[in-house]
Amino acid sequence: MESAVKTIGVLTSGGDAPGMNAAIRGVVRRALGQGINVKGISEGYDGLIYDKIFDMQAKDVSDIIQRGGTVLHTARCPEMLTEKGVLRAAETCKKHGIEGLVVIGGDGSFKGARELAHHGINVVGIPGTIDLDISCTEYTLGFDTAVNTALEAIDKVRDTSASHERVSIIEVMGRHAGYIALWSGFGSGAEDILLPEIYDYDEEKLIDHIIENRKRGKTHHIIINAEGIGHSTSMAKRIEAATGIETRATILGYMQRGGSPTCRDRMYGSIMGSNAVDLLRDGKSNRIVIFKEGQFDDCDIDEGLAMKKEFPINQYEISRFLSSSYTK
Repeated sequence: MESAVKTIGVLTSGGDAPGMNAAIRGVVRRALGQGINVKGISEGYDGLIYDKIFDMQAKDVSDIIQRGGTVLHTARCPEMLTEKGVLRAAETCKKHGIEGLVVIGGDGSFKGARELAHHGINVVGIPGTIDLDISCTEYTLGFDTAVNTALEAIDKVRDTSASHERVSIIEVMGRHAGYIALWSGFGSGAEDILLPEIYDYDEEKLIDHIIENRKRGKTHHIIINAEGIGHSTSMAKRIEAATGIETRATILGYMQRGGSPTCRDRMYGSIMGSNAVDLLRDGKSNRIVIFKEGQFDDCDIDEGLAMKKEFPINQYEISRFLSSSYTK
């Protein structure tokens, strides 16, 4: 079947996420294998606006599937929020003969893609964000790697926390979404998990829980704190003053974005990249490649952006129940 597009571009936008390189590799090799030319766009939408574009060959994506970050680099681009910026990006696409564009990123990146679609550029998005906060898909590239990076660090902090019989507050990424905190807290058996979607900022209740567990014989206490709540260092000082128990804060920060992607992120990135090319080949536009109910699929960008993600409160409640201290 003859492809509806002859040349496609690929860019990564917003925060980097492990698995982006696997997706880039999937796009490039799937396209070239079907006779479609590929243009790499450096530094996200900024590179599209300012013409940082180059031809990509199969060798350009050799030995990148195991690398974290993105070989195309990424950047925030406020200009894509303006009509002038969108028009300039669309003109750059036309200048280079880019008929289809693959955008790897999050909700903000998809909003830019949607605007380009309205200006005649065929676009397909691939969800790449460690926060797992895109409503239309059950999985986003980078989450599995990020949460396992956090889990490994938490396990190590727990070792020293147990040795010193202290309270440890470990802050993980997630400004608006608590999925990394929920999963890493659940997986590490943390005594408390503070999530932007749930936390009521009742610090007295948190302190009472620490004291109650200590009376029951629990000699250390792990609190996973999402970035959206933050203030872990000052929180540690208040808890220590109130309980008399040594309390330390550890902020994991950007280490959660980096590192070699897990097998899942490599595989899903590769499949999503390939599927994005197939959609453009078939003349589809304004779509997002998604993973839902165990299958890869796609949905309309406008519909995807309009969806609201419901936080799994039941998972949090199960974690709380299993982390309770018992007398027997």
